[in-house]
Amino acid sequence: MQRLTNLFQSLLIMTVLVSCGSNPVVVSAPDAPAGETKYSTTAPKPETSATTVKEPQETVTRDTYVVQPGDVLNISVWREKDLQGDIAVRPDGALNFPLVGEIVAAGKTIQQLKTDISTKLSKYVPDPVVTVVVKNSLGNKIFVIGKVNRPGEFVANRNMDVMQALSMAGGLNPYASENKIKILRRINDEQVTFRFRYSQVEKGENLEQNIVLQGGDVVIVP
Repeated sequence: MQRLTNLFQSLLIMTVLVSCGSNPVVVSAPDAPAGETKYSTTAPKPETSATTVKEPQETVTRDTYVVQPGDVLNISVWREKDLQGDIAVRPDGALNFPLVGEIVAAGKTIQQLKTDISTKLSKYVPDPVVTVVVKNSLGNKIFVIGKVNRPGEFVANRNMDVMQALSMAGGLNPYASENKIKILRRINDEQVTFRFRYSQVEKGENLEQNIVLQGGDVVIVP
C-alpha cells in the first residue's frame, strides 16, 4: 500500500512539471497594454547630432599692386590676337600699346591700368575685356643701405613694410643706430623722409611708423 502511495505521488509531480514546461511565463513590457506582449526586433538607434556644413566663403582678390618703371606686364584683350604681348614700363613710367598709344602706367594699380586701357580701346573694340598680369616686377625694388648685414636692392613681389625689408637685408649689425633709421621716398619731384625707431616697433609700440614701402623707397640705417 505504501508503494502505491509513493508511485501516485511521483506521477502527480511529473504531471505538474510537464504542464509548467508547456506554458512558459511571459513578462509584459511595462508600457504595453494589459494582456498584450511587446517584443523588440530592432536595436535602438543612436542619437545623431545635427552637423552644420559651412559653404566656402568667396575669396575676393583685388589688383592692388602698384606698377613701377621697369616692370614687365602681359597685356591681352579677349578674342583679339593682335592686342596681346609683354610690354615693359619705360623709365618715365609710360608704355605703348596698339590702338591705345602711349599711356602712363607707373603709379597706377593693375585695376586702374586695366580700366584706362579698356576706356581707350572702347573706341575701336566694343566692350573690350582687358587682362593685365605682372610678369616681372623688376621695377618694384626696395633699397636698404647702411649698417645692415646684407645691404642692397630687393624686389618686393608683395606689400613689404620696413621691418620685413630690414629682415631681408639680414638685420641690423651691432654698430647700427637702431632709432635713427630713415626712409626716403620720392613723390613726384619732392623727396619725403620718414623716421623709424627700431626699438619701439620691436616692442610693439608706435607701430604706425612701420609703413608699407613703395617701389624706389630707400631705407637708410646709420
